[in-house]
Amino acid sequence: MDLNKYKIPQISVFIENKKGRFYNTTRVLKEAGVNIRAMSLADTMDFGILRFVVDKPEKAYEALMDNHFIVKMNDVIAVAIKDECGGLAELLKTISDLDLNIEYMYTFVNNMDNKAVMLFKFEDIDEAIEKLLKAGAELLDEDYFKRI
Repeated sequence: MDLNKYKIPQISVFIENKKGRFYNTTRVLKEAGVNIRAMSLADTMDFGILRFVVDKPEKAYEALMDNHFIVKMNDVIAVAIKDECGGLAELLKTISDLDLNIEYMYTFVNNMDNKAVMLFKFEDIDEAIEKLLKAGAELLDEDYFKRI
């Protein structure tokens, strides 16, 4: 089984916590013709970390690097869950039972009927993919984010 098809490229951008920096990041993506599919922003006193899943990750990476941003690309996993009370709790119980370590997670607004999509960064992504698939979790592939 090809585990790589379930690895969703994510762009992380380190930005100073100053007026206009968030806008400048999104402006660069807009000018490059890159559409943001999911996004998370975490901040500290001095800097923030923007995490994006986009429709054209390589193009986004290049555009941000060309504009002197500090950029990193890594992989996350997208899991579809029931969009109902307790849907996330069920998935997190499965993850706990499988003894997987979540580094961080965020949600994605989507158009799937009665489904929510959670994006996860795991300590060991291959192990997480294998175990989640065996447990019957609905993992989405990179093509999902290109066709929506």
